[in-house]
Amino acid sequence: MRILTDYNIINECHKGASVAVGNFDGVHLGHQSIIKNAGQFSSNCPLGVLTFSPHPREFFKPESSAFRLMNDKSRNNRLKKLGVEILYQITFDETMASLSAYNFAEKVIAKGLGAKNLVIGADFCFGKDRTGDANMLIELGNDLGFNVEIADTVSDDDKILSSTSIRNLLSDGCTRDAAKMLGHWHRLDGLVITGDQRGRTLGYPTANISLDRLHKPRLGIYSVLVDILSGPKCGSYTGVTSVGKKPMFGDNVINCETYIFDFQEDIYGEEISVALIDFIRPEENFSSVEELILQMDLDCRKAKKSLSRR
Repeated sequence: MRILTDYNIINECHKGASVAVGNFDGVHLGHQSIIKNAGQFSSNCPLGVLTFSPHPREFFKPESSAFRLMNDKSRNNRLKKLGVEILYQITFDETMASLSAYNFAEKVIAKGLGAKNLVIGADFCFGKDRTGDANMLIELGNDLGFNVEIADTVSDDDKILSSTSIRNLLSDGCTRDAAKMLGHWHRLDGLVITGDQRGRTLGYPTANISLDRLHKPRLGIYSVLVDILSGPKCGSYTGVTSVGKKPMFGDNVINCETYIFDFQEDIYGEEISVALIDFIRPEENFSSVEELILQMDLDCRKAKKSLSRR
């Protein structure tokens, strides 16, 4: 998959795609439907996706609470699996934010991407102050030479699929309901970083990753699937993960610590992907290390039972 970041310097060979447009945070079933629709027009042209980095919400409200379901790299990997050939990951900056609806359609879509077909969601808005909507884009496409299709809204049990709905489910620890909307397990991805190594002294060495700028699921313990994506130990494993602050030890930063079953290898600096399967229990404070270890033993048994029925 080719990734292009500047619409002003796109080569002619990368223009003329059928393009799905959106932020695609989580790449849920609604997003997948938009991409699939774009693919129906790509028999004689590449399948493309237009998105932005940083997310416009991060640009306009940099101090807001972390909300992303996945980082750019994780999103892009999933888009590639869906058959996207060209990713127009356009930089969202002051210049982009100041474009009027017409200028966005003309400069970015028509001239920059040279798009033949666009597929958007019904709630799509664009241009400075979000003044453009789906119907306006259809009219502008007629004038500027590109076709616009509005994808049907996708729902699950009469609930509209949205990244916001998925965040809410994850905040409640409803991982399987979130997975139904996503069409895949929700994953926490990152490089394994050095922690305080307390787990090793307790008999439970963990692979730790940062959750910086990502939406935090309900704090607590989860059964998980673990993919090691780099290094000599690449492969798929199972385990149990703690998402939280470790209140017993006075830590305040929320991170993700994963104990991989039957695994004792050093994977510092390697990239891993942790799929949340079932929420086991909320984060707790314990009166002693011995009590904590007993609970960890129980967590592992519950996680293995959970994973046996996935």
